[in-house]
Amino acid sequence: MTAENAATTGLHPVDEKLPVWRLGAYGLQHVLAFYSAAVIVPILVAGALHLPRETLIHLIDADLFTCGIASLLQAVGFGPVGVRLPLLQGVTFTAVGPMIAIGSAVGGGTPGLLSIYGSVIVAGFVTLLMARHFAGLVRFFPPVVTGSIILIIGLALLPVAANDIVSGASPSVMQDHVPLRSIWYGLGTLASILVIQRLFRGFIATIAVLIGLVLGTLVAWVLGDANFGEVSSAPLLSITHPFYFGMPTFHPVSILSMVIVMTISMIETIGNVYATGEIVDKPITSEDIARTLRADGIATILGGVLNSFPYTCFAENVGLVRMTAVKSRWVVAAAAVIMMMLGCLPRLGALVAAVPLPVLGGAALAMFATVAVVGVQTLSRVDFNRQSNVIIVGTSIGLSMLATAQPHISDTFPMWAKIVFGSGITLGSLSAISLHLIFNVKRTIHEATHATDVPRESLIDERIREG
Repeated sequence: MTAENAATTGLHPVDEKLPVWRLGAYGLQHVLAFYSAAVIVPILVAGALHLPRETLIHLIDADLFTCGIASLLQAVGFGPVGVRLPLLQGVTFTAVGPMIAIGSAVGGGTPGLLSIYGSVIVAGFVTLLMARHFAGLVRFFPPVVTGSIILIIGLALLPVAANDIVSGASPSVMQDHVPLRSIWYGLGTLASILVIQRLFRGFIATIAVLIGLVLGTLVAWVLGDANFGEVSSAPLLSITHPFYFGMPTFHPVSILSMVIVMTISMIETIGNVYATGEIVDKPITSEDIARTLRADGIATILGGVLNSFPYTCFAENVGLVRMTAVKSRWVVAAAAVIMMMLGCLPRLGALVAAVPLPVLGGAALAMFATVAVVGVQTLSRVDFNRQSNVIIVGTSIGLSMLATAQPHISDTFPMWAKIVFGSGITLGSLSAISLHLIFNVKRTIHEATHATDVPRESLIDERIREG
């Protein structure tokens, strides 16, 4: 939405309802940028629990369908649920390790899935109940904390894009032989996106990522590196229904593990909400955080019921909003509808899945780096003449990069600690919050004592002045 349109209609760009054809194009762009990250969790869990291919296909379909519902909850909202910002929902990567451990503890297979679903449902209810109380913690999130978390999210995701570009097995595995053709696909996709953004304006510039992904896929297809053969062999229709694999089972230790996962996921969600608020120029209040977390809680409950997993806001699409400057939340609503269609029409899903990983990686590289830039933009309001702020930012980024560059560091820790040390985003975010409390404890207590609903505009201004 242009500034002229905003001035004419009086609507905030977030609330503008675009023409249907634009919503479709922008929504598809979000889905393509999101797809590989959306389906990787079911693939990892199914492989670890030794599930058959038919079960994996159903998990992917259920995941995409529930992603759509979760994104509608967040972007469109109803009542006190949903932040009503252009935020796309996906399964949190933080849950992968604990879910595999939960499923393996009961022998894997379908019993493992049912144990996972039981813990996911309970953790979703806990998240829903904690939302209002957890939102009160935003008083401990001045720009030095939010900026650090946003920057950490962007930096920690870059290895994911790099792994896709080199056709790697996993971001945690250093690719020994890097195919030159994969690099050209990734860099070529990135170059095409940059050229389109440089040469064009208006609508074409805003779908640069979509065009880059299509061009990269077409080139790969011409050279024999993109295969659409699975499109015709995929089923025509797939409808997920509640408790498809049977009734969930509930184990106290598994539930506790998943509650810890969701607590950490809530911290990451807050970082993504602040990043989006910064991008769309909309101040974030404690009530916004509560609405966001309520949507996460309900979506996670639905995940357990509809044969999927825990849900959170995805940083991938935060970067896309920044790149395209398309701020309407109805674009995410359109993407949500497309995802629900993909979940019900496997042939459409197979078509999207045909986009080669190096092509996706080229686009992701730009989007993830853009998230990091938003973090830098937030940190520009911090007074780095205060030594405490230098320590908070520097140490948090350092610890985040430790876990990102050496992902196997978590292998030496017990399971409860692996949840923290297994993710650079988690470790860095917790560090930023903890160090702020340690170094700025007197000011934090003073703000907590004198603030009733934080952050307010006056308190935000005060924080900007103080760093």
